[in-house]
Amino acid sequence: MDTENSENQSEGESVVEAQDKVEAEFEIKVESEPEKAVEPEPEKKAVVKSQKIEIRLQAAGDAPIMKQKNYKVDGEKQISWILAFIRKYLKLEPADNLFVYVNQAFSPSPDQTVTNLAECFGQDNKLVLYYSRSQAWG
Repeated sequence: MDTENSENQSEGESVVEAQDKVEAEFEIKVESEPEKAVEPEPEKKAVVKSQKIEIRLQAAGDAPIMKQKNYKVDGEKQISWILAFIRKYLKLEPADNLFVYVNQAFSPSPDQTVTNLAECFGQDNKLVLYYSRSQAWG
């Protein structure tokens, strides 16, 4: 029995000694790693005021024609805002259909910004949107 206790103690001591050696090696490795130079964070650009985008609203299909077709709109506005504007201008009921198209090809999603569409599909900071009360394209 005494021999078993002495063996367990020596094994316990050897495990502790091994752990100490591993910890010592780890500390040496950590200390020997070169310190990385701390670089300052790049300065964030100042918030640029959103520029105005010229939008031309063209009637298509059976949609009534607007007297004024050209508007300057804040670039951060979404297409949903333009849809609401057209509905109000044409005095449409909430149940009436209204479709908006870019370049007579596709209907943008309501959360798309005017700036994004103008950058991709506009020319000279101008964007042409076609509106219709019935589905016209795509």
